[in-house]
Amino acid sequence: MAHKTYQYCVAENWGKGFITHNDSRKLNILSFPGNVFRVPAHNQDANRWIAGVAGTHKTLSEAQAIVDAEVTQAQSDWDAIPEDDDRKNSGHPLYEPRPADITLEE
Repeated sequence: MAHKTYQYCVAENWGKGFITHNDSRKLNILSFPGNVFRVPAHNQDANRWIAGVAGTHKTLSEAQAIVDAEVTQAQSDWDAIPEDDDRKNSGHPLYEPRPADITLEE
């Protein structure tokens, strides 16, 4: 099985139409915190999508730094929630798990 490689970009998601059904089907776009998106590398459709959404290409390390900063902030925000808050009670409907670290793939 061939090893897939990916490229990353940062783009502002404007909502409906940002990722069309066709884009999703062709490119298997994944989004991450910080408006970071992963698409296949060496792919004309992916490059067209990035250009069409005014995306800015990022290296893996640049994209990882953006995601890390967002996750760290979300973890700090979660840690600041008082222990008796329902968002920290796993049996409560308002429960929010602590955001997990994310490692991007090449």
